[in-house]
Amino acid sequence: MRSCLFAVLWASAAAAQPLILEGELPEGGPGFVRVPFEVPVGTVEVEVRHPVQQPQNILDYGLDDPLRTVGWGGGNTEAIVVNAQAASRSYLPGPVTAGTWSVVIGKAKVLVKPARYRLEIELRTSTSLPAQPERAPYAHAPALSKEARWYAGDFHVHSRESGDADPTLDEIATFARGRGLDFVELSDHNVASQLTLLPDAQGRHPRLLLVPGVEFTTYAGHANGIGATEYVDHRFGLDGATFEGAVAEFQRQGAVFSINHPVLDLGTACIGCAWKQPIPRGTLGAVEIGTGGWDKTGVLFTKQAIAYWDRLVGQGVKAAPIGGSDDHSAGARMGAFDSPIGNPTTLVFAKELSVPGLLEGLKAGRTVVKLQGPDDPLVDIVSPLVELDTNSDVATLVGSAVRAPVDSVELAFVVKGGNVAVLKLIVDGQEHEAIDITSADFTTTRGFAIPAAGEKRLRAEVWVDGNPRTVSGHVFLTRATEPPQGCGCGASGGEPFLAVLALLGLRRRGARA
Repeated sequence: MRSCLFAVLWASAAAAQPLILEGELPEGGPGFVRVPFEVPVGTVEVEVRHPVQQPQNILDYGLDDPLRTVGWGGGNTEAIVVNAQAASRSYLPGPVTAGTWSVVIGKAKVLVKPARYRLEIELRTSTSLPAQPERAPYAHAPALSKEARWYAGDFHVHSRESGDADPTLDEIATFARGRGLDFVELSDHNVASQLTLLPDAQGRHPRLLLVPGVEFTTYAGHANGIGATEYVDHRFGLDGATFEGAVAEFQRQGAVFSINHPVLDLGTACIGCAWKQPIPRGTLGAVEIGTGGWDKTGVLFTKQAIAYWDRLVGQGVKAAPIGGSDDHSAGARMGAFDSPIGNPTTLVFAKELSVPGLLEGLKAGRTVVKLQGPDDPLVDIVSPLVELDTNSDVATLVGSAVRAPVDSVELAFVVKGGNVAVLKLIVDGQEHEAIDITSADFTTTRGFAIPAAGEKRLRAEVWVDGNPRTVSGHVFLTRATEPPQGCGCGASGGEPFLAVLALLGLRRRGARA
């Protein structure tokens, strides 16, 4: 009897011992390595610890079960814990399926070779992580406002589902609304765990739209999947995952693919921060021209990022300008390079405050970036007297292609809150004119020649104290050979149409550019 009891106790102690997997990562090949392990029937919780073996190296970690990607913790230092009702941050709860699981290790920075890893895995028959509030599948919330106008928000915000961030969704929403913002995008690193938390949080914050998304973090550039509602695999070289496939998957989801902080090259101090992936021509929807407020990063990176974006547009990549704070603390940390939510602020002209409405405005290029924050001036470009033939049915011309069968066109530039500032008009990437702003509500009209062939692009900037503070998206001018459809000019077009345009402000002579 005593020997049987000893055997049972010995077996129980042996079962409680963690599974130890350790070894060396291959130096060549893909940047990601899969380390498999078996989960037996009856297991209800999996815990994976990954203690640091070589402090000089940085390894990332994620977890797959036989059916899905459970999550990607990246540089999270805490253990991965998953059961049916709960999961550690960056991971999704779900039934523990018996079969082959795997820890995926990313070679983020390897200075000491070969890189060594150690995994300590516990397979439990009872749970240690308490059940969490039930999560819901993500679905777009109804529009918070049906008004067509400029909506202010932040396209680069991290919650605690990013391993390097702290705030809850409630803390983010409360802080953002306190700054007068209308929306924020949750751009957590390579995870989908935040998506199932959004519906519940949205119900508690009816005045701020929580936009789904992801910071698609690779070792050769960080992108933004604005509006993404499903996990997209960033582990290139593993199981057929490719950059091109990821871009196509974002497009399938209807998300806007944007490049984050494209010129932020800090070497190994910020892994992959500068964009070195291919430019996805035809599917690039936006470029982050401001990352953090002007007071934090403007002098170092913002002017270069604006130039980077403008060059791409000049090459035919019609990406909208956006800005994001890259906030990781809901404004709680204010270090040398920390900017709170809203610094900078992006304005999107949308027909309603909803995720589909914002994505429509963003895809149309109807954006203006306030490089410091919400209190910066607004600049808009409109038609002064006549409805132009454009690809847009909204009031602003920002993002529009203006087609006119005349030699020149007049555009009005409207600045609000920009007294003691300078309005700069940028034509084909070059400063064309600088205009002193003489009042808080300021409007000026200028004429621009329509090119006989090709396209002219123009945009506006507001400068304060010798630096850019507001940047608009582009307006594109092209020569049309026929009058716009539905202009009310008669079927023949011709001179009567041109006469009406001349009277109403579309000039045939005297262009300024």
